[in-house]
Amino acid sequence: MKSLFDLLTNVESVYVALMIIGITFVISVLFTYAISFKVRASKSFFLTSAIMPMIVAAVISMVSIFLDNTTSGAVRIATIAVALGLIRFRSNNAKAEELLLLFAGIAIGLISGLGYVVFALIFATVVATFYLLLSNTKLFTNKKFAQEKTLKITIPESLEYSEVFDDTFLRYLKDNELMEVKTTGMGSLFKLTYRVVLKDNKNEKEFIDELRTKNGNLEISILPFVVQDKGL
Repeated sequence: MKSLFDLLTNVESVYVALMIIGITFVISVLFTYAISFKVRASKSFFLTSAIMPMIVAAVISMVSIFLDNTTSGAVRIATIAVALGLIRFRSNNAKAEELLLLFAGIAIGLISGLGYVVFALIFATVVATFYLLLSNTKLFTNKKFAQEKTLKITIPESLEYSEVFDDTFLRYLKDNELMEVKTTGMGSLFKLTYRVVLKDNKNEKEFIDELRTKNGNLEISILPFVVQDKGL
């Protein structure tokens, strides 16, 4: 199978690169939308998954245009590796969106450095536009995951938490998962964090009231469930 650069030999290489970037963006958005039905991740992750491929496509396209056909494969690979390796110094602890925007900046700088300043301006505008559009939509917000909530219960250390709430959870919840257990109050209290899905949101107060009778009327909170973006 030939690449678009080989198939569209009569078209200016820069325009072919633009076509490749556009097609890559459509493919990556469709791919990200498909996996969002199964993958529970932060919006930051999905934004990165949708936009990062087009940035990589821009880098590779520009390197391919700059290096003519007489350049050896080893030189091409080394050049691309250096371009992509520029981001490694920040990738260990970077959040998804930080990594995305940093990589975009590197791509823009690389394209400008190769002399395609107009292309770099167009590319920067396109990336910024797509980023703002996707970040302000609910395209990757799955309704199934949107029903999930975070339940936090504080209990005395003497209470056996592994089974004490089972009957209450069975009556009020479709699903639950214990996410975290930690001590507080100099070890005299436990804080339990659950991911829960209520059978009926109208019964939330009744659900909390029943939990209060079991945890000695200590603190209980129900919050929207948020996937923690700990970085890449």
